Order: sequence, then C-alpha cells, then structure tokens
Amino acid sequence: MNISIWAQSTCKLKAKFNLNSYKNVEKKKVVIGGMFPVHMRVASSGGNTSNLPVSSGCDGFNFRTFRWTQTMLFAISEINQREDLLPNTDLGYVIYDSCFTISKAVEGTLTYLTGQDEAVPNYRCGNGPPLATLVGAGGSDLSIATARILGLYHFPQVSYCSTCSALNNKFQFPTFLRTIPNDLHQSRAMAQLVLHFGWTWVGTIAADDDYGKYGIKDFKEQVEEAGVCISFSETLPKVSKPEVIQNIVQTVVESTAKIIVVFSSDVDLSPLIGELLRHNVTNRTWIASEAWVTSALISQSGVNSVLSGTLGFGVKKADIPGLRRHLLNLDPYADALTEEFWETLFNCTLDYSRALRMAKERAMGVNGTLSRAAKGLPDGLCSGSESVAQLNNTYSDVSQLRITYSVYKAVYAVAHALHNLEHCEEGKGPFVGGSCANITNFEPWQLMYYVKNVRYKMPNTGEEIYFEDGDIEGFYDIINWQVNGNGEISYVTVGHYNGSAAPEEKMHIMNDSIIWNNGELEPPRSVCSENCQPGTRKGIRQGEPVCCFDCIPCADGEISNTTNARECILCSGDDWSNIAHDACVPKIIEFLAFGEPLGITLIVISAFGALVTIAVGVVFLMHIGTPLVKANDALLSFLLLLSLVVTFLCSIVFLGEPQNWSCMTSQVALALGFALCLSCIMGKAAVLMLRARALKKARAKARAAAKAAKAAAEAAANSGSPDVIVTSSNNDIAASDKPEVDTLTFGHQRAMAAVATLIQAVACTVWLIILPPHLVKNTAAQNVKIILECDEGSVVFICCIFGYDILLALLAFIFAFIARKLEDYFSEAKCMTFGMLVFFIVWISFVPAYLSTRGKFMVAVQIFAILASSFGLLSCIFLPKCYILLAKPERNKEELMKPRPKPKDGSSTGTSASLATAATDVNASFASTAIDDQPGN
Repeated sequence: MNISIWAQSTCKLKAKFNLNSYKNVEKKKVVIGGMFPVHMRVASSGGNTSNLPVSSGCDGFNFRTFRWTQTMLFAISEINQREDLLPNTDLGYVIYDSCFTISKAVEGTLTYLTGQDEAVPNYRCGNGPPLATLVGAGGSDLSIATARILGLYHFPQVSYCSTCSALNNKFQFPTFLRTIPNDLHQSRAMAQLVLHFGWTWVGTIAADDDYGKYGIKDFKEQVEEAGVCISFSETLPKVSKPEVIQNIVQTVVESTAKIIVVFSSDVDLSPLIGELLRHNVTNRTWIASEAWVTSALISQSGVNSVLSGTLGFGVKKADIPGLRRHLLNLDPYADALTEEFWETLFNCTLDYSRALRMAKERAMGVNGTLSRAAKGLPDGLCSGSESVAQLNNTYSDVSQLRITYSVYKAVYAVAHALHNLEHCEEGKGPFVGGSCANITNFEPWQLMYYVKNVRYKMPNTGEEIYFEDGDIEGFYDIINWQVNGNGEISYVTVGHYNGSAAPEEKMHIMNDSIIWNNGELEPPRSVCSENCQPGTRKGIRQGEPVCCFDCIPCADGEISNTTNARECILCSGDDWSNIAHDACVPKIIEFLAFGEPLGITLIVISAFGALVTIAVGVVFLMHIGTPLVKANDALLSFLLLLSLVVTFLCSIVFLGEPQNWSCMTSQVALALGFALCLSCIMGKAAVLMLRARALKKARAKARAAAKAAKAAAEAAANSGSPDVIVTSSNNDIAASDKPEVDTLTFGHQRAMAAVATLIQAVACTVWLIILPPHLVKNTAAQNVKIILECDEGSVVFICCIFGYDILLALLAFIFAFIARKLEDYFSEAKCMTFGMLVFFIVWISFVPAYLSTRGKFMVAVQIFAILASSFGLLSCIFLPKCYILLAKPERNKEELMKPRPKPKDGSSTGTSASLATAATDVNASFASTAIDDQPGN
C-alpha cells in the first residue's frame, strides 16, 4: 500500500499534447494512422515561463492538405464498402495534424503509438483494435522524424509526399515506404532537363529542411558532373524572416542566371514569391519540384509576370471517381477541423455566441449601439448550408490530383497488405513454421512484411503498385505553367520522365508545346559565357566557375573542331589550320613548276643560252682553219662551249617537282659543268700567263741589246767613224729569235682540263655513293607550305665539291689577270679576266640573295646565278671573237695577229692571238728598236 501511494504521489505526466485529429476507432477491427500538415505552422507562444507549459496550437489553415486528409477518409470509406478487399474487416482511422512542424509530427507519432493524448514511451495504454500503419507524415523532414521513432518498433510507415533521398537508408529507416517517387529520380530529371536545353548557368533555392537540402545536393552532383555551374545557392528559412527573403531576392536580381531550380514546399516558398512580385522580378524561368509545381498557394492571381513559363515535375495524376462529391458533402459540425475549415473558407463562424460577441465588438466600434438585426441573427454567423462548390478553390479543385492520388495509393497499399495478412493460409504463411498472423492481433513487424511485398492495381486507373526497397518507379509529368485566355495559370503537360527506362528513353519532352516566360516560344539562354565556337578554346577566368570563360582563338597550326573545346589540337606536319582554325587542311606543296610563268621564263632563258652557245660553236666550226680560232687551242674552246651548254641546260633540271634523281642530276651536272668550264679557262689562261712572262723576258733582253748597240754606235761616232752601223752579235739575235714561250703546249692544256674535271668527277661519284642529295619536305621554313627541295645529303661534301669549283675559278682568274697585258688587236687574256670578274660578282651576289629567300624563289635565285654566270663567261670570252669572225673577217689574218707598234714609253707590248710566231715578233721588235734609235737617220 505504501509503495502504491508513493508511486501515485510521485509519477505524473508533464503535459498533455494539443492535437487536432480525426478519430473513428469504435467497433473497428484495424486502425490506420494518418498524419497531414493541415495547418502551415505552429502558433507562436508568449514564451512565459511562469505558467504551466501547454502544447502549442496551429494556425494558417491549408486547403490543399485538408483535401489530402479528406482523401484518406474517402479511401477508407470506399475500402470498407468493397466486397473484394477486406470484406470481413472494417477499417478505423486516427488522423493527426502535423502543422507542418517536426515537433507536432513527433507528438502525433507518440500519441498514435501509446493510444493516449500523452507520450508514454514503450507502453501502449489503449486497449482498442490493433494499429496497422501510419500514412504520412507530410514533408520529408516530418517523415524523417516520425520514421526514426516508428523504426524502433518495426512499425510500418507509408508516406504520400516525403521524397527526400535520405529516406533511402534502410539502416536508419527500416520500415519506411512511400507511394511517391524518390527525389533521386527528380534530381536526375531536373539535371537532364537543364542539359536538354543547354543551360550551363543555373541558380538554386532550397528549403531549410531535409527535402530541400538533399534534393538540391543530388541535383548539383548531377549537373556539375556534366559541366553545369551553379551561379548562386540560397536557402529559404522555415520561419519567415524578411531580411533573409530580401537577400535572396537581391541575389536573384543581381545574378545573370536565367534558370532557377527550386526544391521547396509551397509553404516555404510562398513568402519569396510575394517578395519577387513586389520587386517585379521577371525574365526568369523557374524549375519547380513536385512539392509546389501544382500548388494553388503559389499559382495565385498576379504571379503571371514572375512565374509564367515555369517548368516542373509532377507525380502521376489520376481522376478519383466520387472524391469531389465527398469533398463537397462535408458536415461542418462533424468535428473541430471541419468547423475550422468551414469558417476559414467562408470567413464566418459556426459558433452563435462567438458571432454575437464579434457583432457587438464591431457595433461598439462604429456607433456604440447594437442593431436590431444583430440581436436576431448576428453578422458573420455561418448558416452551415453554404455551397463549397461555388467558391471553386483549391480544396474542391480535382483537376490536378497528384499528391492526392499518392495519398489514395498509400491507403490502398495498407489495405491490400492487410487483406493479404487476413487471407493467409495456415501452414503456407511467411513466418516461422509457415504460420500466419491474426488480423485482430498482429505485430507491426508482421504487417511490415506484407506491406513491403504488396503488389496491387489501383481501381479505375489500373496502375500496378509495388515497392522496390520501399520506393515506387520514378515517373513524372513535365508541367509547363501557361497563361490561359482568362489570364490565369494553367498546368500543361509537355512531356514525361521515367526513371526506370533506358537512359536514352528516360525523358520525352515536346519543345514546341512549351511557352516560356513572357510568352516566348524559344527557350531562354542561361550561360555565364557564350559557347566558344570551333576555332577557339576555352580560357578559364581566374577565381571564377569553369562555366565563366573567355574564348581564345587557336594559334596558327592548331584547330578546334568542337564547341567549347578545352584545348586546341595541333595539326600534323603535313597539315595546317585553315583560316577559321576549325579544320586541318593539307599544306600547299610548293616547288618551282615548269608551267608557271617564272618556270617558263627560266626555261626560255636556259634554252636561249644553250642555243646561243651552240651557235657560237657552229661559228667556230665554220672558221676552224682561221688564225683566230686556231690560236690557243681550238679543241679547248669547243670543250669550253660544251661545258657552257651543260650549265645552261642543267638549270632546267632544277625546275619541276624535285625527285631523288633530279636532286642528284642537277647538283652533279652543275658541279661537273662548272669544273670543265673553269678548268678549260684555267688551261687557256695558264698558257697565256707563261707566254706573257716569256715575252716579257725576251723583250727585256731585246731592250738590253738595243741599249748596248746604241752605246756602241755612240762610241763609234765619238771615235770619228760616223758611217759605221753597229748591230748585235749573232748570239744575242739568236736568243731573241727563240724566247721560251711554248713551255705548255696544247696537249698540256687539254691534260690540265681533263685532270681537273676528272678530280671533280671522282669527288661527285664518292658523294653520290656515300651521302647523295635527296628530296626532303621542308615544313619549317613556312607554316602554311610544304617546300619540296633537295637536301644536299652532306654539308662537307657540298662544300668540298663547290669549293673545288671556286678554287679552279680563282686559279683561272689569277692566270688571266697576270696575262692581261698581252695586248694586240685581240687580247684573249683580258676577255678571260672580265669573264671571271663577272663570274665572281654573280656568285658573290648570289649568296645573300639565296639566304634571304624561301621556297621556290631559292631555286629561282640559284638558276638565275647559273644563267648569269654562264652568260657572263660566254659573252666576255666568245663575243669578241664572234664579232671578228662575223663582222670583221678582214682582221682574221695572220699578219693582224702580230703585235702592234711598241708605245713610246717603252712598255712591253705583244700579241695574244698569234703567240706561236713570238720569235719573229721579238726579232722584228729588236731590229725596229735598234734602227729607230740610230741618231741622224
């Protein structure tokens, strides 16, 4: 007794819950629980700590969620009337208002579990019918709170609108199921929608709860992996804070993102929409989650300018026959929630005393007296017969039954699970030993088995419902907010998304059916930076998202052939970028072709030079017996002409597309041609040089003899014998008659030319065998061209080969220069000297010109140098001879080949054309000098 009295005096409840509810459990076999956010928020309390704490009430009646509540009542009533579903079982219900608040949802859950209006953990104090399942509890954050509690007892929970992906975790929420798709599907659908329209610059707004946070998180992961950037990410407060809402509006206004994705309930989003309307924020396209895409709380009159063109995802909708009649036939006096609904809907009160009191307060505020009408029937009193249908508000609107249909499916899922449990055959049951559960006394975990494995078809629609890990298939309608003829928002289905389909078949959308913000038919663009076209690459801006970039043109030789290329592609060695830098095109192959004007010109000049040289040879051949042609070896002259023909014609081999054979032929022909030419000139000049030196020595002796004779004559005169003529001795005259001018004969000249040319031929042969010239493609000289040119093969060999030619040219020039004073009517040494000077001038000028040119003009310069030097040698050496042979034949005589009279200054003179008669010339000169020097005669 003492213990009992002590327990009664010390154990007491702290407080009782204050819950709005529907209850019907009397004489029912099974009770189904429900939880709906009929109100939008908990009423604020004064925060007074001096009074007994009481559970807060709720305010902000929500007609949409009240329709969900009535749908559950309608579904239970419909199931109770069916003969094929639970025919022997009447379902009861206990439905609580969660007030869209976690604390109220927890209160309702505890109350439902204990069977009392207070929480007694781990005890059920009620003795009524067994509890089946909780249908609810509204938003995702509410269901998370209730699912943690229900999961402790393995108590089934079927949600109709909790889509948060966090509820996938069966370790934390083992008994949670839902008849609405998982937000993972919706996040992927939103991401695919963004990618479908090419939007890369998107803003996000999420409610400050699990639904918003997880939904936006999954969406961001999907789009950022695909290269989409988030311009801003804002969070809506659960309790409206004007300064936070203002900041969000300011962010939306300042952002350049035209697409804004919103994961939020209609209750949380409503304050932001109002603020956007006040700031007239237009030109934005909103992507709506299923929680507000068809909400009448959001799509009120006046939001067209802000929200027209909105795209969103709505869960499956369906018509529910008989529901509208049920919604309209409410008894306003049935219970407290229905009374509040009626009073809020018609802005009146069903309580006569309260209506009278309100009428008195209004009258006192106006004139201090109460009207007679108010004394009879006060203003503001509901009659209870008002027509709900005439108001046409969101409660009675059954055109978009989406969440409502989800509630309907959830109730039917519980009913079918109970039906399977009730009709279990003993011995074939799912439990130990094939046992079955008793419909009148079962454990929650037993029903959980049936709910988890239920498979049924919905009446009227025929949709088959089943759960996979507690979820149903992810099917959504894509909804577009369009303004109808009355200026009101209408929800137009423009496509659908099926998360269970193959990747390429998940989304079907009719682009032409969408009307965008401000009535536009073309989808908006939402990019931080415009796409980089082919030919450019993306240059990331430092410190900014990757979607914000500059388009940098590709460098020469690089291309990009895709939009928004990250890097330019380097063209291969034989290709180059086109003008647009979007394709690699073959480089221009350049060589000096035969058919182009420059090539034709060079061919004509080369052929002309060869023909002129041949003509000179013909002229010489015709006059081969004349003294001028015979002088200084006619055969060597013909070899010189032959070499000039070779140099003229080898220049043609430099033209055309280079080949390995042409590279070898042109270089070797040029080297051998000049070697033969220069060796012939060197042979001729060597003979002239030696003869000039011999003649000079002979004349020096003659002058000495003349001086001696003169001295003898003067001595004789002085001795008185003036008639005596003194002459030189026989020995002196004999020496003067045969000066040594024929040291090198014609045979020696020919041998010199042959040996010099043979040396060059041997060197060229070695060159061709070891490292021959060959064709190369020069891609480095000019970017846009491939220059086909000849590679010499070896720099050492090419220097040796043409260095040898230069050596021959220097020797020929030196020999000719020394013999230049052999003057006569025709001086061949001077012609050779001038010819070699022209040769050197041409090739010295060629070097800088060659090095300063590229491509085919290098070949042209080389050919011009060959032709110029060949023409110089031909003109300087053979033109004077041809002039005498053709124009002055009278000078082509033996006597005219003799030396001219000696100048009075006593300088050495002589002939170069008839030095074969040098001894006679010397004697004549000597005699003439002796006679001229005789005094007095």
